[in-house]
Amino acid sequence: MDGGERERVNVMSGTGGPDGTGGVGAPPQEKSGMRQRMTPARITVLVLGVLALIFIFENTHSVRIRLLIPEVTMPLWGALLITFVIGGLVGIYAQFARRRRRRNR
Repeated sequence: MDGGERERVNVMSGTGGPDGTGGVGAPPQEKSGMRQRMTPARITVLVLGVLALIFIFENTHSVRIRLLIPEVTMPLWGALLITFVIGGLVGIYAQFARRRRRRNR
């Protein structure tokens, strides 16, 4: 079978033409490679996830935390995570309150 015959067989069977289409009358096939799946946002999330895991594994030692009267012992990464979440919640509340105040004016 020569090259021309192979092209005819591919076109006739619908498995793909010489121009990268799906055959005669078929829509072009989508490129579903790694480049399409790895968007910049996904790469950023992946890198941040890896950095978070490295941070957690590097900071497993326990620290003593005192808040007014009680004293607790917990891993450093846990204390920082709790602080991060509380800060995020305060930020969300402040943004909500600001929007509400602007609507009431």
